[in-house]
Amino acid sequence: MFAPECRRLQAFGSSKASAARAEERPWIQAGNNRREILRPLHEDWQPSQETEAAPGSNLTWHTLQPRENRWACLGQRPAIAWFTGLSGAGKSSIANAVDRALTAQGRHTMVLDGDNLRLGLNRDLGFSPRDRAENIRRAAETARLMAETGLITIVSLISPFRAERAAARLIAGDIPFLEIFIDTPLAICEARDPKGLYDRARAGKIPDFTGISAPYEAPEAPDLTITTHGCSVADSARALIPALLGLSAPA
Repeated sequence: MFAPECRRLQAFGSSKASAARAEERPWIQAGNNRREILRPLHEDWQPSQETEAAPGSNLTWHTLQPRENRWACLGQRPAIAWFTGLSGAGKSSIANAVDRALTAQGRHTMVLDGDNLRLGLNRDLGFSPRDRAENIRRAAETARLMAETGLITIVSLISPFRAERAAARLIAGDIPFLEIFIDTPLAICEARDPKGLYDRARAGKIPDFTGISAPYEAPEAPDLTITTHGCSVADSARALIPALLGLSAPA
């Protein structure tokens, strides 16, 4: 058993908050049929003539084999677990522990870590509001693609704004999407400071640093809240594993 303060769990898929979110969705992505393209969140964004998928353009959405074929080959269903929290909250450590535990139980998984993405897929992005929004969009689209193959996809990103996390949930469409709040107070994150980022941010060497010179909007109704203070990484990870095992069980 775990100390009650290590986890606060809502009933996945049955909470009033989850129902409300589902009702607010303007569209649902079913299988490989994308009925609408999600636009970036900033008003100054304008589509280019080369990339705008307007009627009569050169772009065509190709319908592929049913995704359920892939899921049957893997013997599992997909899910997306989206970790959000301050730098140093423990997101990457818990994501890695969950990933290893699920693999040990025969599940097929992948972790999309924020730093790893910025060293590869998103290395052309900075930390302006526009680039942060694009960072989230790309991560969410990648998670969706991986989930379409049947993988349990664990995303570990600060993702500081509620609107951007809501956009990620919309991109997930009908793939089960769990918002996981790694709830670690700023003072504890600063005390840990595994990368030395908070000291540099306090010294003004890192502009727009979440929690110091840029805001963090905590989730109002996350699917799961994990409070890490006083808990081991293993205990924090165990709070999520049963839910992901249940969601990914073959139909």
